[in-house]
Amino acid sequence: MGKDKLKRFKENSSFTNLIQPKIIFPPEDHALRGNWKKDFFKNNNPIVLELGCGRGEYTLNLAAKFPEINFIGIDWKGARLWRGAKTSFEEKILNAGFLRIQIENIFAFFASDEVDEIWITFPDPHVLKSRERKRLTSHRFLNLYRKFMIPNGIVNLKTDNRQLYDFTLEVLASEKCEVLASNDNLYQSEVDEVLSIKTTYEKIWLKEGAKICYVRFHINPEHERNKKS
Repeated sequence: MGKDKLKRFKENSSFTNLIQPKIIFPPEDHALRGNWKKDFFKNNNPIVLELGCGRGEYTLNLAAKFPEINFIGIDWKGARLWRGAKTSFEEKILNAGFLRIQIENIFAFFASDEVDEIWITFPDPHVLKSRERKRLTSHRFLNLYRKFMIPNGIVNLKTDNRQLYDFTLEVLASEKCEVLASNDNLYQSEVDEVLSIKTTYEKIWLKEGAKICYVRFHINPEHERNKKS
């Protein structure tokens, strides 16, 4: 392991805005589950998650644009999280926090109706059919999100992978989820200040001619999904 990574891992432990729970299997409910507003943010503002946040670029930009909302960036890569956590900590961005976990264990960290919105920004598309369940917009993950999102909470996906975009639309159709917006070439027209946020890698992909896909949808509660079936 490189010296830079070791240095970052050590520094991560000093950031009060970065939660790094011990690895327990099966995962146990964390003390912050149901208590993020009261114990972490010290307010009663809505909570928005960024899944697979990497360096936390979207989390930090959203936090700057919407100080009345709490944002939590989630990723498993500690060396990447270091960048976002360090910036947030040093600049005292009080409405941004970070959580280092594997996303499949997210149910142990958020309680029912605790999260209003999710951003999934350029996740691993897991293009192989055998890895379909690992896609963050698969049936498996939508059911996880239902455990802690408010009724009809909103999920946003930004991806440079057309296969993941098409897969997501198919899942949403089968789940009877309401699609609020979808675009297979986002920057072909003018976008708002939120969608215009670009990560470092997104800028690189755009220079290479990649098309960015976007979909925004309601994640309906389990009882509503069954009623519409």
